[in-house]
Amino acid sequence: MLVLGGRSEIGLAVARKLVDGGGKVVLAARRSGDLDEEEASLRRAGATDVARVEFDADDTARHREVLDAVVADHGPLETVVVAFGLLGDQSRAERDAAHAMAVIHTDYVAHVGVLTELANLLREQGHGRLVVFSSVAGVRVRRANYVYGSAKAGLDGFASGLADALHGSGVQLVLVRPGFVIGRMTRGMSPAPLSSTPEQVAEAAVRALRRGRGEVWVPTVLRPVFFLMRLLPRAVWRRMPR
Repeated sequence: MLVLGGRSEIGLAVARKLVDGGGKVVLAARRSGDLDEEEASLRRAGATDVARVEFDADDTARHREVLDAVVADHGPLETVVVAFGLLGDQSRAERDAAHAMAVIHTDYVAHVGVLTELANLLREQGHGRLVVFSSVAGVRVRRANYVYGSAKAGLDGFASGLADALHGSGVQLVLVRPGFVIGRMTRGMSPAPLSSTPEQVAEAAVRALRRGRGEVWVPTVLRPVFFLMRLLPRAVWRRMPR
């Protein structure tokens, strides 16, 4: 198993649930030498081997090089959890174009790059599973976080299309759409209604993997809620909080 974004609370929670019977995990992240705590948590969960790889998601030119090195050193990829991301600061992004572009690059452009490389690699293998994290923030983009939301909207559309393109190839893609997640990334923010924890998101993602489902909302009630929210008049929608 490969976790792209080796510090991600959700990505690590998915990995822990999938290695409860043993297995190898490769953690890919910047400053990979500082992943002692993350490695220890995986070993406690049952991982028989944990390796680390230096990975900068924003360095898109090196994505395939990193993936090929992982395969060469550790064997074929069975499950890849794509869990890196940047929430960013909405108010800053509205004033600072460079910050807005950084959020878009990490949360959309870098995902497009690495998912394209992964799809090609797994097609060549003839098997494999991809877990991709979108967000309800991208289902209908809100004024309160439109920079992050627009990146997630792009990722959601790309991953949905990629899942269709992979149909019949032996490669499974699970697209996870969580609502507000109470964790390190959102520390200091007031939780939104129908919030979840990284463990709850991971549990839903793993359940979808095992059942062969292509999409999962966390919690599931968000699916009908956002169906109705799409019908709200724009004058009401623009005042919706994060």
